[in-house]
Amino acid sequence: MERWTLIAIVLIVNLTVRWAVSLNPYSGASKPPMYGDYEAQRHWQEITFNLPVHQWYFNTSDNDLKYWGLDYPPLTAYHSLLCAYVAESINPDWITLHVSRGYESLGHKLFMRATVLVADFSVYIPAILYYILHCEGPETMKVSYLLCALLYPGLLLIDHGHFQYNSISLGLALWGLLGLLKGRVLLGSMAFCSALNYKQMELYHALPFFCYLLGSCLKDLSSGGLTRLIKIALVVLLSFACCWLPFLTSFQQSLQDKVGNVWCSLSIILKVKKILSQQTQIWLSFAATFLTLLPTCMKLTMNPTIKGFKFALVNCSLSFFLFSFQVHEKSILLAAIPVLLILHELPFMTTWFLLVSTFSMFPLLLKDGLLLPYIVSSLTFLLVTMKLLSAFEKVSVEDLQLQPFVQSLRRYFPHFAISSCIAKLSFLLSVVAMASLNLISVTLAPPPQLPDLFPVLVSLISCFHFLIFLAYFNILHLSEPVFEKHQRKVK
Repeated sequence: MERWTLIAIVLIVNLTVRWAVSLNPYSGASKPPMYGDYEAQRHWQEITFNLPVHQWYFNTSDNDLKYWGLDYPPLTAYHSLLCAYVAESINPDWITLHVSRGYESLGHKLFMRATVLVADFSVYIPAILYYILHCEGPETMKVSYLLCALLYPGLLLIDHGHFQYNSISLGLALWGLLGLLKGRVLLGSMAFCSALNYKQMELYHALPFFCYLLGSCLKDLSSGGLTRLIKIALVVLLSFACCWLPFLTSFQQSLQDKVGNVWCSLSIILKVKKILSQQTQIWLSFAATFLTLLPTCMKLTMNPTIKGFKFALVNCSLSFFLFSFQVHEKSILLAAIPVLLILHELPFMTTWFLLVSTFSMFPLLLKDGLLLPYIVSSLTFLLVTMKLLSAFEKVSVEDLQLQPFVQSLRRYFPHFAISSCIAKLSFLLSVVAMASLNLISVTLAPPPQLPDLFPVLVSLISCFHFLIFLAYFNILHLSEPVFEKHQRKVK
């Protein structure tokens, strides 16, 4: 079959899978008074369509910020307004001010689900497709990689099941990376600024972008690096100015605006919140986050390669997720999408990570009634990556890209080795542990004195895995050889 025929089949399969997931329950369905994220997105359409711009982010008689107040940057608001215009043309009742609160109907559900699908196929999927088509390797392998990447269950279940538009911000961030990959740093910077202005959680990716661009310009100071740095700064400022222009009439306007991380897991044995003040907790979180992301950021600045940039995206996202003061379980998607970019290079470890990232959101998915799509999508992803990418077979030191690390350790420990059998056994034990906890959570009731036992165990197991992955990806990045000449001259 020709390449584009295979790609068309993959896209049709993914369209079908996404729509099948969307037929399941969503966040807050028929659960007053707040209803959930589905209602939040609908309410933002109501607010942006019926109120003037200067009231979108302020508490007024028409905009009760305690009821799903708009708390994302302007591009989210603009996207809500665009959806609202379409909704108003179909059925004005969907966004009528005040009286549409908690609106639920089959027609509206189909409309809202379709908006997520359109966002996915407009921004995120084209970015993934473009990236994979420009990877090295045979065409059949690229198609296999595309299928596996698009079947990642975490994003599928959150956007098309729980109900979110993460594919827009994550897709824009991917377009930013593609700009750097092709040497178009100004376009890449503009795309990433757009991602940041859609969801502020894209700050997880901001440091790698900054360090890569700074390092690239510093490497080429003698050939116009300073000029390029100034151009990048101007593009960033202009991008933010364009997004925030309607709000800049008022200075005040511009200022309005159970998770598998270390602190949640640590609280099981040490009640941090009772021992330390909130201010101390914040500083401790900042210090831990800063110290864990510092090595990868320094390496990227001194050695700005695309490969290192992808590792830095993973490492910084994981550091923020694990050590930040307040995070949501959905934030793990910010680490998972960069991991997807190296799925074809490290199929074993990345498949493992992506399964754990989906597992870490299990309590949220179970709460939404997404048990069946969670099981089916996770098993499908595991089987497809094992079959098409031979993930379970690529576990040698060379396949895991740990040769430099092993060689350096052998200077001090001559007999040090990493066994493929141990790696496979660890993976199998991990999968069994996650599946067992899934089963227990569904079939057994927790002890009355420990009502949150199962979500806490999910958090603990996930955190343990993420710490190992953070160490692994840092090792890969820090052991990357320093290049002698810049890979691609940026423009």
